[in-house]
Amino acid sequence: MNSFFERRYVIAGIFIVIIFILLARLFYIQIIDPRYAIYASKNVLLPIIHNPARGPILDRTGKVLVQNVPFYDIMVTPKMVKPFDTAELCKLLGYDRPTFDKQWEKAIRYSPYRASVFEKQISASTYASVQERLSEFPGFYSLPRYLRTYPDSVAAQFLGYIGEVTDKDIKRSDGYYHRGDFIGVTGVEKSYESVLRGQRGVENWMVDSRGKYKGKYAGGMFDTAAVAGQRLTSSLDVDIQKLGEQLMQNKVGSIVAIEPSTGEILCYVSSPTYNPNLLVGRERGNNAAKLYEDPYSPFFIRPIQAKYPPGSSFKPLSALIALQEGAITPSTTYFCPGYYTAGNRRFKCNNGEAHGLVNLSSAVAKSCNGYFMMVFQRLIDRYGVKQTEKTFAKWRADVNKFGLGTKLDLDMPGEARGNLPTPLHYDNIYKRGGWRSSTVLSLAIGQGELLATPLQMANLECIVANHGYFYKPHLIKAIGAENVIRKEYTERNYVGIDSGNFEPVIDGMQSVVENGTAIRSKIPGIIMCGKTGTAQNNHGDSHSIFVAFAPRDHPKIAIAVVVENSGEGAHWAAPIASFIVEKYLRGSISPRESGITPEYFMNANKLPDISTYTIKSKPKTAPVDTNKKLKKDSVNKLKGLKSAARYNRKDRTEQVLTARFNGK
Repeated sequence: MNSFFERRYVIAGIFIVIIFILLARLFYIQIIDPRYAIYASKNVLLPIIHNPARGPILDRTGKVLVQNVPFYDIMVTPKMVKPFDTAELCKLLGYDRPTFDKQWEKAIRYSPYRASVFEKQISASTYASVQERLSEFPGFYSLPRYLRTYPDSVAAQFLGYIGEVTDKDIKRSDGYYHRGDFIGVTGVEKSYESVLRGQRGVENWMVDSRGKYKGKYAGGMFDTAAVAGQRLTSSLDVDIQKLGEQLMQNKVGSIVAIEPSTGEILCYVSSPTYNPNLLVGRERGNNAAKLYEDPYSPFFIRPIQAKYPPGSSFKPLSALIALQEGAITPSTTYFCPGYYTAGNRRFKCNNGEAHGLVNLSSAVAKSCNGYFMMVFQRLIDRYGVKQTEKTFAKWRADVNKFGLGTKLDLDMPGEARGNLPTPLHYDNIYKRGGWRSSTVLSLAIGQGELLATPLQMANLECIVANHGYFYKPHLIKAIGAENVIRKEYTERNYVGIDSGNFEPVIDGMQSVVENGTAIRSKIPGIIMCGKTGTAQNNHGDSHSIFVAFAPRDHPKIAIAVVVENSGEGAHWAAPIASFIVEKYLRGSISPRESGITPEYFMNANKLPDISTYTIKSKPKTAPVDTNKKLKKDSVNKLKGLKSAARYNRKDRTEQVLTARFNGK
């Protein structure tokens, strides 16, 4: 009996202890720790997102290229909307009733309980009148945002543009982005999105079941302030960028200029271009549709996406490799009778020009095809024809060190590799062992399957200017107020050529401008070393190419200019390059002995005949139309377009077999 009573008291004691613990925990939850009250109140929490201003983008001297302009979105949370005068709100927003109904249905479909954009991108001036009466419409509120504006309206392809996030963007961001947010779509805006976007702020409000505000959530303890994006200082020089775009008006092609001592890109012109302000604001969709229909494809970023045969601009590279391998010396000569004979085939030299006895420097100056074909054959055949594939693979590896056939990892999306053919490529065409140096002789003068982007061509000039190394080309020189510079941009990349081997090549390049093919582009008082190129084009006239650096001693600028379908490099690309070089070095352009003027080239129209000129592929980064879908006929027009800047396999194979080589 006593044992029974003892167990009863023990059990009762246990229950009393448990009840005490539960009461104590309940007291702690309800009185001491506010977190649980906060968790319980989430069903009546209204978070308001504050989007920060994106970071500005400056040129190398501090001039503003991109900044922000404020605007306002009218947001709505359907569940919190009370009966209101629909006609008055329509009048306030400039809506008719069908438009209002469409927007309302859209908001309902998105979520009755979550805020969404009802009317977007109201200017600050228009918002002033809207703000006064917005409180009359419960459930509607304004949200400040920022759009980009471009004071100088230049460098569209360099800077890129922003657009509203897609569902894929939201998913990839792991919930960071929300509907209506903006994100970089192309260019620097995309590459540096995480730096430019800043950090969103959140303001949390308590509302009751009727949508009435009950004050700050947890006294504002969980609110965060928006943090503006960081500033980017680009490498671009806005003055020569403007000049470059003016010189390339009514032309198709590009200009890339680089500072050899840093790898910083000074000029980045893709022509035709467009006013970047067209892709901002309420007319963005209509403007994008028009640009997207342009047969010359302004959204195609030619400095890094167009691929051209480098033509004679490639010849110095071939000579440098041959010098390094000991296949020739600077004094090696060749007698040019106006053609070059390989086996039973005869190749004309620059439309049959006979250059006579030339050495390395004079061959560069006169752009003698025969000399460089001889050099190429010596290099490939030095161990016998049975070793052709092996020596060609070695030659290809040496060329690859100069950045051809590979991406240079520019801080810009969409960079192309160009094309540097492999032994396997020729095995597939001619069967293994069925081809020789004479079969691929067009490579010696930068033709055939060899393709390079304008960026790669400009980088080659940096290597020559630096006597054997380059810094990785880049668009942004410093990040944030601390001017952070990426370590990879301060490291030298050597190409395996002894510095002494560059002098005879540079001597020849100086002669090109002083008394050779580019003499019309000679700059008074500045020694510019360059090389003209005329790249064959099976889709029309040849492409005009010119590459150069200046001054010869302590070079400050290296440049590549391509003007599509405009003939010899000396006629169009060289003068344009010379104006850019002098403008950068002196800040002005002096009169030339040849009489050429910038105004002549600015006003000249060299647009290819649209009946023969076609774009190979539409740009992969065409703007996403956030206002309306691009018209179907716009898309259909682009499906059949082909690129004049590229060659299909059949065309390139025919070039290998042809006996006509114009590499001047």
